[in-house]
Amino acid sequence: MPQAANAYPFWAQENYDSPREATGKIVCANCHLGAKNTVLEVPQSVLPDTVFKAVVKVPYDLDSQQVLGDGSKGGLNVGAVLMLPDGFKIAPEDRIPEEIKEEVGITYFMPYSEEEPNIVLVGPVPGEQYQEIVFPVLSPDPATDKKIHFGKNLVFVGGNRGRGQVYPTGMASNNVQYNASEAGTISSIEETGSGYNVTISTADGSSVTDEIAPGATLVVSQGDTVEAGAPLTTNPNVGGFGQTERELVLQNPNRIKGLIAFLIAISLSQILLVLKKKQVERVQAAEMSF
Repeated sequence: MPQAANAYPFWAQENYDSPREATGKIVCANCHLGAKNTVLEVPQSVLPDTVFKAVVKVPYDLDSQQVLGDGSKGGLNVGAVLMLPDGFKIAPEDRIPEEIKEEVGITYFMPYSEEEPNIVLVGPVPGEQYQEIVFPVLSPDPATDKKIHFGKNLVFVGGNRGRGQVYPTGMASNNVQYNASEAGTISSIEETGSGYNVTISTADGSSVTDEIAPGATLVVSQGDTVEAGAPLTTNPNVGGFGQTERELVLQNPNRIKGLIAFLIAISLSQILLVLKKKQVERVQAAEMSF
């Protein structure tokens, strides 16, 4: 029997040193083959040693139900992996503002590894309650950590909903469409306690039996002729995985102060020029009156 699987991001943690491959693909896509949208919201820029929130949205149709390991239907769980730039991490409890605490709720954040606290996992959590996952993030301070530098960084996120189609072992779950392994005629369909055995008689007189786990609905009948790779069942998958990225600037406060001073200086110079122009105009008007 297939195992139960409900959007477990920590399977990536157990099987990969990093959740993001060299190609840029987040490894959750290796098991969650369906494509779905995932949205990431972060500020355009943040100051050092500041708590801000990163919001991950994992939307799906709340009326949808997924196929469970035993073939029954149930609600979808969701999960997410958030890859923050080096030095960024989940804020300590005593640093999180009350308004952000209310949005975070009882969400549990798990670091991907002890060496990489900037990579955070959440899930599985009930999808009905977590269409949005709020991460309270603490920005680093380059003044206290010389490895951190001001400037642009990228934040990566992957969000999944529902069960995957492949287990980390490579075995397929029952949340897939089953296809004919050989071309031929379906000679028998046997219902078992854990699904169906579909036997196909091939042109050379041999036969092959495809085992189908419970969950999907058969779309063939005994006597039907099928091609190799033709679907034997519907596709029960209603979930999927999506990833995205956003740019985040760790802003230097001195640059902001310098910008403000520059703008003030420009404004004062413009005001002085206008006043000088008015003064010259009055002098010219006085000379013309004589």
